[in-house]
Amino acid sequence: MVLVVYLSLTSWGGLGSPEFIGFENWARLAGDPVMHQAIMLTLLLTFGSWATQTPVAMLLGVWAAGRQRNRAVLSAIFFVPLLLSSAAIAIIWRALLDPNFGPLAQIGPMIGIPGLDVLSSESGAFLVILFVSGWQFIPLHTLLYQGGARQIPESLYQAAEIDGAGRYRSFWHITLPQLRNTVTTSSVLMLVGSLTYFDTVLIITGGGPGHATTIVPFLMYEAGFENYQYGYASAVACVLVAVATLASLLMVRFTGFGSMRSTREGM
Repeated sequence: MVLVVYLSLTSWGGLGSPEFIGFENWARLAGDPVMHQAIMLTLLLTFGSWATQTPVAMLLGVWAAGRQRNRAVLSAIFFVPLLLSSAAIAIIWRALLDPNFGPLAQIGPMIGIPGLDVLSSESGAFLVILFVSGWQFIPLHTLLYQGGARQIPESLYQAAEIDGAGRYRSFWHITLPQLRNTVTTSSVLMLVGSLTYFDTVLIITGGGPGHATTIVPFLMYEAGFENYQYGYASAVACVLVAVATLASLLMVRFTGFGSMRSTREGM
């Protein structure tokens, strides 16, 4: 990190010695409209990931904690994405969404949209990144919720059943409150993870179309490894680390993550 901070104050193309230029990279960063857009897209992706992945992972986790028929088999299928690398997942979805050779090339004409190409539109490309990242990481958070749901005492549900509470009331008044610490833990991991998406964007959209999916990590890669502007890329990296650290600290501070205790204490 010390080296990266130093490089952010230099001009360096990867060869020779870095040339100290002071805060020129930081001044450029402050006035770069692409950087401003990248920050907004990163924040939007972070919020969108949390808003979509949390309810799905919670419901799947609570369901997987039960004793339904075929639960184990279906859970194993749901957790398959956990076994794949991000690069492999991105390659698979890039092939599936290919407008010329993928399934969309066959489905498009059937629904009256020949040449269906969701990756060619700005909103479509962004939604694809949101969907693929969710498909990949929802199983991880599902495991967290499954473990949390299995720690809820069965006596609480038995008492609720005696009082006439149905399945939905039991979920809202027992399951959801008992999972509050799990929600916090999952949210912290989700927040930090969504700020560092890179390989999915690189392989599926390449930051495009235009700059529609150029998030901060991809902008850092583009500046450093495509344009060989390592000083500017280092400045972008410093901003990314600062934002991720600040967001994590705020999450820990305002959710009580650092002072969490077992919800079963005294039971």
